[in-house]
Amino acid sequence: MTVYHFVGIKGTGMSALAQILNDTGFQVQGSDIEKEIFTQKALEEQGIPVLPFNKENIKEGMIVIAGNAFPDTHEEIAEAMKRDLPVVRYHRFLGDYMKQFTSIAVTGAHGKTSTTGMLAHVIQGAEPTSYLIGDGTGKGVKDSKYFAFEACEYRRHFLSYTPDYAIMTNIDFDHPDYFANIEDVFSAFQEMGLQVKKGIIACGDDEHLQQIQAKVPVLYYGLGEENDFQARNIVKSTAGTAFDVFVRNTFFASFEIPGYGDHNILNALSVIALCHYEDIPVAVLQERFKTYQGVKRRFSEKSVGKQVLIDDYAHHPTEINATISAARQKYPNREVVAVFQPHTFTRTQTFLEDFATSLQHADKVYLCDIFGSAREQQGKLSIEDLRSKINGAELIDEQTIETLKGHNEAVLVFMGAGDIQKFEELYQKTVS
Repeated sequence: MTVYHFVGIKGTGMSALAQILNDTGFQVQGSDIEKEIFTQKALEEQGIPVLPFNKENIKEGMIVIAGNAFPDTHEEIAEAMKRDLPVVRYHRFLGDYMKQFTSIAVTGAHGKTSTTGMLAHVIQGAEPTSYLIGDGTGKGVKDSKYFAFEACEYRRHFLSYTPDYAIMTNIDFDHPDYFANIEDVFSAFQEMGLQVKKGIIACGDDEHLQQIQAKVPVLYYGLGEENDFQARNIVKSTAGTAFDVFVRNTFFASFEIPGYGDHNILNALSVIALCHYEDIPVAVLQERFKTYQGVKRRFSEKSVGKQVLIDDYAHHPTEINATISAARQKYPNREVVAVFQPHTFTRTQTFLEDFATSLQHADKVYLCDIFGSAREQQGKLSIEDLRSKINGAELIDEQTIETLKGHNEAVLVFMGAGDIQKFEELYQKTVS
């Protein structure tokens, strides 16, 4: 039997793809750094072997799936090439794999993971659905009709895909280590849009997405009246959000979601529009929304003593705004404390002013040192450059984490795409 060997199996997409292949009966193994990463728990639960990097892992008869972060000179990839074994990059493999299903790519600068998770949860209430979510979750379901997957714009990787549908949540400038400016980002999404085969579901509240050209129908969703799918009569509470959906100004149905903030209404609207286009019964949507639990590292919360700890992947000013806004909706009478770790020096430099503005929506801000990327030079920038722009902000590290105890009954929002979780875990140990 063919063995699929994943080089960099702890990557979020790689981990999810390994689970999908394992679910559908293939023999799967992989390798990675030995540091503990949150994606490996699911791999271990499925009994998928995770080995330390070593060229000895490469054996005859394997198909090697290589993570995008690893060059051809990586010892395992080089060994596979030397042996003339098939080596396929993650996004290329995924592009071929999805052709056997009705595929739905979820893309956008923000909200990809949450929307993919929501779509997968809802649509599998109607038809067998396989899915790949960017929080490291993947599921392969036998005889699936649909394949819902997260498609990342970074380095234009999503151009490897020709999906039946694309949900486009927004276009924003991010990944400044790769994209030159917002026009460069837009050009990538425009190119992706031309590869979609059946229809595009796009957020019409986004000025850039209003300009998307396509060879297929484009359905717009949003809060503005000019959208094909519009949310009206929105009621926000500490229990979640309720709203009515109008399709081209005609009442369609009422929905309740357990999520908070406008971004979750928009995510739900995109799912409703896609399912409407695919004739999925509205009763299925209404029931499935109510039971949606969210995805990993997106507003994941727990209570510790009298405090609430929220873990969120927010690493861009737009996402920080959305996360703090959601915390205020759910906990309107509590102090909201932001604990933020900037991710990459290039992003921190590019968005220095915007980070300061978005973080000041919290009642108090603590900053952890910048989490640098192996791809970049540090330069002269330091966390102090950000701290100086935020009123009352303080720096925090492993030694001073206990400072957070002073915020009795507060909501502590830990945000970042680096290793911010280690600070949250350390803090939990000091209070338990």
